Amino acid sequence: MRRSALVVAVALAAAVAVLPGAASGQAPESFDVLIRGGRVLDGTGNPWFRADVGVRGDRIVAVGDLAGATATRDIDATGLVVTPGFIDTHSHAGGGLASPGLSHARPLLAQGVTTVFVNPDGGGALDIAEQRDALLADGLGVNVAQFVPHGSVRRAVLGMADRLAEPRELDEMRALVEAGMREGAWGLSSGPFYAPGSYSDTHELVELTRVVAPFGGAYQSHVRDESNYSIGVMAAVEEVVTVAREAGVPGVWTHAKALGPPVWGSSVSLIERLEEARADGIEMYTDQYPYPASATGLAAALLPRWAQAGGGDSLRARLQRSDDVERIRAGMIDNLARRGGADRIQFRRFREDPAIEGRTLAEVANERAMDPVDTAIELFRQGSPSIVSFNMHEDDVRLLMAQPFTMTASDGGLVPWLEGVPHPRSYGAFTRKIETYVNDMGVIDLETAVRSMTSLPARVYRMRDRGEVRVGAVADLAVFDPSRLHTGSSFTDPHHLSAGMRWVLVNGDVAIDDGAFTGVLAGRVLRKNRQES
Repeated sequence: MRRSALVVAVALAAAVAVLPGAASGQAPESFDVLIRGGRVLDGTGNPWFRADVGVRGDRIVAVGDLAGATATRDIDATGLVVTPGFIDTHSHAGGGLASPGLSHARPLLAQGVTTVFVNPDGGGALDIAEQRDALLADGLGVNVAQFVPHGSVRRAVLGMADRLAEPRELDEMRALVEAGMREGAWGLSSGPFYAPGSYSDTHELVELTRVVAPFGGAYQSHVRDESNYSIGVMAAVEEVVTVAREAGVPGVWTHAKALGPPVWGSSVSLIERLEEARADGIEMYTDQYPYPASATGLAAALLPRWAQAGGGDSLRARLQRSDDVERIRAGMIDNLARRGGADRIQFRRFREDPAIEGRTLAEVANERAMDPVDTAIELFRQGSPSIVSFNMHEDDVRLLMAQPFTMTASDGGLVPWLEGVPHPRSYGAFTRKIETYVNDMGVIDLETAVRSMTSLPARVYRMRDRGEVRVGAVADLAVFDPSRLHTGSSFTDPHHLSAGMRWVLVNGDVAIDDGAFTGVLAGRVLRKNRQES
């Protein structure tokens, strides 16, 4: 007993000796950034704990009582929470981040977002190395992780052909996917709801996803049908389960939703299927943006896919032939009903006629004294409008959000200031989740919300040393008062930054300092299994 007591006493003495300034004459520990007195939510879903966080270079090197320590930059986080920087698993910000006017990523930083995954839905850059160079050319405000986009791969090999791939073409697509993964991509994204991805079959998706498996990649899919357009949302989610099982990778049903009145309420059975898959050992997840409205192109929402085969020129030719127009119109009538009607479709961008931006299809049709479907056909003859579609039921949104396998995503992009009337998710997805669904509605608690934005996506996509507040993790951090977060953007007035972020660190550098942007561009292109750029 005496020997055990002696061992304990020696251990306690050693522990005390390593505390800053504990030993007589010992110089106080020094950090580049020291965040003092905050309530640390470490990202794992655990309750908060009081601690100081010390940063050197791009790493967290100490978490605990750091009284007496000094720092080049001292941050008083009393009364605030300290969390990992948020990870947006589905972002269309790639193009904006590669431009000098938007590479600062301020709409993202204002939400606490420090990392985005780009090239979702099977769309985006095919040449991963070229895109990386473009992203780095003007500096980056946030970190970027890239997917290999299936639709772009297919378009490069088959164009807009509405047919299955031949064996030789499938080999060509495999080579393109492998090239992207060797450049550091994090997995394959697909959008079989959209042309040309819609012309693929499950076999093609499985075979291309097998290519990402040896690299530790994942499969993320905008599913083939989010409503009852074709195979139905249940069968579409089952396709993701099949790909994940057959390829042996994590599967992600991205921006999960039950789209339109015909499938409202189906979130219950969809969640049950995902739980069954996980019980069978299939690694299935979802991500979701916290809004009851989606955004897409009017063509994707209303046109039959056969009408899009061959690309824009082929579509415009069909719109000049009366027989084709009648077939197209019949399909559009059904698809508009699936969306809940013309008053649930709001135009967000149309370069050919900016006057319709922010207005509904019903309003534009009424002004022109035309049927809404005929109005849409006339717009297709001019160009390709983008829309916001109010198609979800709040009960489905809340139930999907509450699942332990649901991550947070924006599905938003970066747009030039005051251009169009974009979906407000580009400015407020992450702040809205906390402001509305944690603070106002109590659908989930803050610990769960933060986990869905940090450690969960880091684990799903196998991101080493990100998504947690712990010693050794990269110092992507957010410091804020949850009760003061505010999403200023709305569906009719979206161009407002989120408010409430006090400090945001990206790779150890302070990007927001006491609520003000510093102009620091500390973001990196994160390359899976490779040294970061």
